[in-house]
Amino acid sequence: MINQERIKNLLLELVQIDSHSRKERQVAERIKQYCEEMGAEVEIDDAGSKVGGNSGNVIARFKGTIPNAEPIMMSAHMDTVVPGEGVKPIVEGDIIRTDGTTVLGGDDKSGCAVIIETIRCLKEQNIPHTDIEAVFSICEEVGLLGAKHLDTSRIRSKYGIVFDSDDPGFLFTKGPSANHLEFKVHGLESHAGVAPELGISAIQIAAEAISKMKLGRIDEETTANIGVIRGGEATNIITNLVELKGEARSLNEEKLKAQCDHMVKCFEDAAAGKEVTVEGKTTKAWVESKVEPEYYAMDVPDESRVVQLVKQAAARMGLDVQTMASGGGCDANIFNRKGIECANLGTGMRAIHTVNEWLDVKDMYASAEMTLEILRLNGEMAAANK
Repeated sequence: MINQERIKNLLLELVQIDSHSRKERQVAERIKQYCEEMGAEVEIDDAGSKVGGNSGNVIARFKGTIPNAEPIMMSAHMDTVVPGEGVKPIVEGDIIRTDGTTVLGGDDKSGCAVIIETIRCLKEQNIPHTDIEAVFSICEEVGLLGAKHLDTSRIRSKYGIVFDSDDPGFLFTKGPSANHLEFKVHGLESHAGVAPELGISAIQIAAEAISKMKLGRIDEETTANIGVIRGGEATNIITNLVELKGEARSLNEEKLKAQCDHMVKCFEDAAAGKEVTVEGKTTKAWVESKVEPEYYAMDVPDESRVVQLVKQAAARMGLDVQTMASGGGCDANIFNRKGIECANLGTGMRAIHTVNEWLDVKDMYASAEMTLEILRLNGEMAAANK
């Protein structure tokens, strides 16, 4: 059994430590301290210096009780989205929510709390277990950067669990590929009141492109969004430059390419034919487009080692965990690509990435209990195979 009061208090402590992406140092040091107190060998790697952050990933190695058994990895990320500073959690029975001014940070400090509590329980209850490698990553929310810059040659595990989704009754084994898109729309500046006909409005072109663009839910496998728009200096100037950033995601690579091609074409079509001639010089509107892979899809089969481990542990508890596809990316996308077979287990976080974020601690308790059983079963299987 887990200690419900302890894990709840741990979550409340962690969410009140500011840790926007690239600013995770304080929470990293606290997690490092907890892990060292439990006997782990802990290091903070150099990923932070590679992404312009103040901390690297925390890697904690816990010695198992089964000699020469293959280790298992557990992972959660430490960073939160904005606005995530000065979190004031409100506890209403089993529900923990924000005061409406910030996110809660249950994404993903609930995952961090589950890992720490279950390892504590393994040790306190003398449950036989393999070596455990716990990875608390940075910068997950800004492109899975901590996982991308994790040197996996320092990780012995070939399988593991990422704790970074909502309902512990589901194990997410499929996730999309995602592309990052950037557009720069170039027009021509002029005085908006004196000579508007001598300018080309980059804002108008961008608006026309977006109005023709398929965005949001494209189909059951594909989504797209324009999330950042910057441009303009004053109301009396025809704007000559607008910069936009967006993304597209899909479980299907062909659909992802088609969506990105469509978004690029919308901008090109909107700029086509927009030109003016001033003092004999003709200027044409044009668009710079950049499409870059952000991460690649994961697809962990039901018969895989980690999925079967989770399902069998759940069955021993009288539970039925369903495998599902997610529209979100997580560190598991990166770890699978790097040869560490991972699936994503929920911890109870809800309404994430909003100031209405909340968490039902009963779900977090259930996730921790299931994780404890997973590690117990993993130890039994390792011992039986020796």
